[in-house]
Amino acid sequence: MTRSLKRTTSADVAREAGVSRTTVSYVLNNRPGQVIPEETRRRVMDAAERLHYRPHAGARALAAGHTDVVLLSLADLPMGPSLGRYVEELAGALAEHGLTLVTHLMSTHGRTLTDVCAAVGASAVLGFRSFDEQTVQALHSAGAVVVLPTTGQSSTMTMLGHAQAAHLIERGHRRIGYLSPVEHTFASMAEDRLHGVADACARTGLTPPDSRVAAMEIDPLSRLAARWVEQGITAVCSYNDEYAIGLLAAMQRIGLNAPGDLAVVGADDIPVARFAQPALSTVYVDLHEAGRQRAEAVAAGLHHRKFDEMLPVSSVRLVVRDSS
Repeated sequence: MTRSLKRTTSADVAREAGVSRTTVSYVLNNRPGQVIPEETRRRVMDAAERLHYRPHAGARALAAGHTDVVLLSLADLPMGPSLGRYVEELAGALAEHGLTLVTHLMSTHGRTLTDVCAAVGASAVLGFRSFDEQTVQALHSAGAVVVLPTTGQSSTMTMLGHAQAAHLIERGHRRIGYLSPVEHTFASMAEDRLHGVADACARTGLTPPDSRVAAMEIDPLSRLAARWVEQGITAVCSYNDEYAIGLLAAMQRIGLNAPGDLAVVGADDIPVARFAQPALSTVYVDLHEAGRQRAEAVAAGLHHRKFDEMLPVSSVRLVVRDSS
């Protein structure tokens, strides 16, 4: 036999505290412009705690004009150390604005992002690159007030690739290669980072980077390193640190050294990058700042305020080690 449990309401809290429901609403929603005596505020808070009261999401959304749910599309991305840290930072920063993060590990065989948005009642939807116009319209129709990043905005990924190439160009390199991963799940990020590398080359009047795809295995990476050296490529921007470390190992296998034969720069500054042989130069993104900035953009957008969704350039920093 099951027992039906009645949900505690604001009316229950009002009776327990001996105040009106309006006063309960003012206190629990921290309404601006309302002066509530501290003793009354304390009675309401104590009553809510005793009754284990939690505001109803629908009612709270109706009062605020939006829900507190923010949906993050991870677009089949593997949860590596950098991505995991970013999700943690973003969730914490959103919580400071009273917002809750929900992640969607988007799959071709799962529910669409729009369906999930509608199901969880998300008021904001975030991605790592801008969504196409059709998706944006569908998300707005599903209830999303804010969809970021917006079409045409330069991304942090592009800034990262630009920083890699700018460092190598400053070191005197004029022919640069780009190591792209074979996994299709990395394709969008790899493309954005490559755009940054290509932009840095174009701004300096250099030929576009020689972009090559390789599996994370010694033999194909060794062949690629040898080919680059034969072609006169002197430096490589790697999609990420894992591939850069793989390239360094492959170079050692065939007697090439970094930075003498090929300078190598990774991306993400994962913990093991400093232990590579030689220690890997890489690009660091301040994930705490990235999470904070994105959360502030979401909060501003939900309250129809202007916001800057671009991460400050100072948040993307080069870490110079021995490989470049």
